[in-house]
Amino acid sequence: MSPVFPMLTVLTMFYYICLRRRARTATRGEIMNSHRTIESNSRTSPLNAEVIQYAKEVVDFSSHYGSENSMSYTMWNLADVPNVFPSSGDFTQTAVFRTYGTWWDQCPSAPLPFKRTPSNFQSQDYVELTFEQQVYPTAVHVLETYHPGAVIRILACSANPYSPSPLTEVRWEILWSERPTKVNASQARQFKPCIKQINFPTNLIRLEVNSSLLDYYTELDAVVLHGMKDKPLLSLKTSLIDMNDLEEDDYEENSDCVMDNLNKKFSNATLREGPNNGYFDKLPYELIQLILNHLTLPDLCRLAQTCKLLNQHCCDPLQYIHLNLQPYWAKLNDTSLEFLQARCTLVQWLNLSWTGNRGFISVPGFSSHFLNETCMEIISEMCPGLQDLNLSSCDKLPPQAFNHIAKLCGLKRLVLYRTKVEQTALLSILNFCAELQHLSLGSCVMIEDYDVIASMIGAKCKKLRTLDLWRCKNITENGIAELASGCQLLEELDLGWCPTLQSSTGCFTRLARQLPNLQKLFLTANRSVCDTDIEELACNCTRLRQLDILGTRMVSPASLRKLLESCKDLSLLDVSFCSQIDNRAVLELNASFPKVFIKKSFTQ
Repeated sequence: MSPVFPMLTVLTMFYYICLRRRARTATRGEIMNSHRTIESNSRTSPLNAEVIQYAKEVVDFSSHYGSENSMSYTMWNLADVPNVFPSSGDFTQTAVFRTYGTWWDQCPSAPLPFKRTPSNFQSQDYVELTFEQQVYPTAVHVLETYHPGAVIRILACSANPYSPSPLTEVRWEILWSERPTKVNASQARQFKPCIKQINFPTNLIRLEVNSSLLDYYTELDAVVLHGMKDKPLLSLKTSLIDMNDLEEDDYEENSDCVMDNLNKKFSNATLREGPNNGYFDKLPYELIQLILNHLTLPDLCRLAQTCKLLNQHCCDPLQYIHLNLQPYWAKLNDTSLEFLQARCTLVQWLNLSWTGNRGFISVPGFSSHFLNETCMEIISEMCPGLQDLNLSSCDKLPPQAFNHIAKLCGLKRLVLYRTKVEQTALLSILNFCAELQHLSLGSCVMIEDYDVIASMIGAKCKKLRTLDLWRCKNITENGIAELASGCQLLEELDLGWCPTLQSSTGCFTRLARQLPNLQKLFLTANRSVCDTDIEELACNCTRLRQLDILGTRMVSPASLRKLLESCKDLSLLDVSFCSQIDNRAVLELNASFPKVFIKKSFTQ
């Protein structure tokens, strides 16, 4: 029996370390009605009263439904006290992200997924909020007023955006996280996850969301931060520790030596010396590469430290053709990029979304939210074969920086959503980038005349398959005519919230007749769309899969039935706030066409 006792001792030590670490940090939070509960670990004196505050300012976000020049449906509505809560429903005074459900992943403009994206990274959008006072968080409450359930991660930052002194170390800590779950209710709720305690004060909170399981847009009204100004004393009381919560990041540096001793004991007790590489090095080089291709980026970097053979394979540039750094945005810095530089000589797809915030990555080191003209110039010179460039929400990039994109003549996808690209630079890009297949110009407020842009697109971009003109402010039937005649391969067209388009000019009829390949057409909030337009789509665009005519007053159930009978692949039909389409008509259409998701919302 004696050989058993050393192993029991090792296991006991390991369990003790886990308990001690868990007592310091508590477990991950869960929704209040979860089957797991965690005791509060804080003891506070009467002098250390809890501070409750609403967000002071929205400092960063990835997307929003609203316009850049208004407050309706924008992220800026999350600042200050609630506008709507506890009322439920669709209100313009709330914060709404750009997408919901899986429809945007099923349309022609959807990019192919990056390889090696960790399965636990589920975030699609984010918003960052600052608060007046730095506190040690005890609770974060999110007031959701319509289709709740999108929030999947809450993080806190050690940096104080209002501090006059320059930032030194910037650290993000996850307060709570959970995989996307379906909430079978659309009513308002106060979301109160049980958060983890952290060892630094914060006044910068980040919400990350995933709307893929929602039936419609989620709407957020306010965020409330509860916390203590002084660091609370932690007790060793803890209950129901879930061993699945124990991750590598949970261990502090001062426990490294203890863990090393444990590793040695495990090794001495259970491992025997064997051949250096077994027979692994007898496998063909290509087969080993294929096996390693299934590893995440951190695992690939760890494996490179094990032996010379695996180091050679893990550092092969073929492993880094698709490089997705977005899941690691909180820890990526100049050193990380320098470490990866030698491995990325063959990179074709590079995702730096969300990275580089608050000086994590410098301009010399290369970053994204920090992007400036120098960075764009380097991209154009060093990556002449670049095919995919996504500058979505890079709203701090100066207008002159976009001139360099025109040098990337091989571009096939260009996303300029919410950027300050100006008309002259965009015309130059369109003139030289004739290979473009996907172009997003949504919410580009610096463009003066969209008819001129549409004319250039029709003349130069003959291969264009998808075009996003969401909220372009002045396109008319003249621009639509140029588009329809020049880009006949278009499969997707977003003209949502384009107020200058009128059905009476025949612009929508022209689209239907000249673009038979259309699969997605968004005419959101265009009140002039009428039965004639719907019937033209039914006759000419039989491949249609997604149609949004939210807000029209002139479409009847009879024309919609013709459309549904003709377009057999139609899966999404948004008729929200369409005055002629009542609830009874929707129920009848749903009964006749059960495969189609017909969305109908009513004004409060």
